[in-house]
Amino acid sequence: MTESAQPGPTPRPRLLLADDQPFILEALSLLLRPEGFQTESARSPAAVLACLQHGDYDAVLIDLNYTRDTTSGAEGLHLLETIRQSHERLPVIVMTAYANVDLAVDAMRRGANDFIQKPWDNARLLAVIRAQTDLYRAWRRTLLLEAENRMLRRDGEPDFIATAPAMQPVLELVRRIAPSDASVLITGEHGTGKEVVAQTLHRLSRRAGQTLVAVNTGALPEGTFESELFGHVRGAFTDAKADRIGRFELASGGTLFLDEIANIPLRQQAKLLRVLETGEMERVGSSTTRRVDVRMLSATNADLRAEAAAGTFRADLLFRLNTIEVRLPPLRDRREDIPVLAAHFLARYAARYRRVLHGIAPAALQQMLRYSWPGNVRELDHTLERAVLMSSGEEVVAGDLGLHAAAQDRTTTLDDLSLEAVEAMLVRKALARAGGNVSQAAEALGLSRGALYRRMEKHEI
Repeated sequence: MTESAQPGPTPRPRLLLADDQPFILEALSLLLRPEGFQTESARSPAAVLACLQHGDYDAVLIDLNYTRDTTSGAEGLHLLETIRQSHERLPVIVMTAYANVDLAVDAMRRGANDFIQKPWDNARLLAVIRAQTDLYRAWRRTLLLEAENRMLRRDGEPDFIATAPAMQPVLELVRRIAPSDASVLITGEHGTGKEVVAQTLHRLSRRAGQTLVAVNTGALPEGTFESELFGHVRGAFTDAKADRIGRFELASGGTLFLDEIANIPLRQQAKLLRVLETGEMERVGSSTTRRVDVRMLSATNADLRAEAAAGTFRADLLFRLNTIEVRLPPLRDRREDIPVLAAHFLARYAARYRRVLHGIAPAALQQMLRYSWPGNVRELDHTLERAVLMSSGEEVVAGDLGLHAAAQDRTTTLDDLSLEAVEAMLVRKALARAGGNVSQAAEALGLSRGALYRRMEKHEI
């Protein structure tokens, strides 16, 4: 495993150029590339929107006139309005050979950042583009700084709560790697907060303004896995009634988080590896190659190195996923966080259920500190939600937690329990014996990982 925590050089500004004349696009590229810009070209409004759907740009330079209408600028103005609907802050510079004051005013009124007349003056064109890209990048850097300042306190409430000494290396690593595009593998027992780490990494990244798409691969049936991730075209299989965009395309320009990555079927792992290596994919049933740009975050509580050695997980995919690994300690190893986490969950559920609760009784807190928490932070979350609902006073007491029942499971006879309760108890016990490791618990119960996950969701474990 290598750790690329140091930020690399700032990438060159990326521009999208749109004109229906190929020689105009070529001339713009020849001017801009030596000045330090990356350029991509589109020859129609539809092509511009397709590029924006799948790419990340620092500015767009669009012609106002295309082949359907060569004088009025109507096509370009409509394109400008469409861009603004989904890219509110992206700089858009409009350009036309039939410039006039009224058209310029109309374009600026509809959201254009600046206006260029053809034939253009090279110095003015470069000055306008540099000014707009610099402003846009400064705005994005400001968002990043604001996100960093909210790392421990988001919207006034704790989010990534980590005060225990065992969590300080995790916090430091997250701060270092978040701004990069490096793939990150987040490991730890079930319920330790892997998704919270993934959300924090996205929020502190340069992709924070784009989408974070989270997929629980453990909950995806094997038969629909490829369609869910890569999409499909109409008629690709029996139930494919219409085209469908997959999660990779939805996340393009942003971040894709694959939870429970160990559940990906072996034969699908090669397809995932190809997308990560090349940025290219095809929807199921299509031969059209599409480019996607995602930052890959993944999580598991399985030992992927052991699974790779056993041949159940591709070693080359593992290397691609874990450029950096963030390992989360179980809650029992960070007990200093229990009072803070409990107070956070108490405040959340008291507000949700409109209950007046002023705190947690000392005996209840001591019970929480002594408990082993096989379900980790997620179990603590559910415990405090139950406590808020069960509480009859102004503070949570030990009896509201229900932890005494968990501790007494071994004395409960099966005759006293329903089938559902027995199943829930067996799942909890298997997870506790396995230290929260879902793979080991599933093996002990004679279930597949996917089957165990479905039972855990059913019983809210």
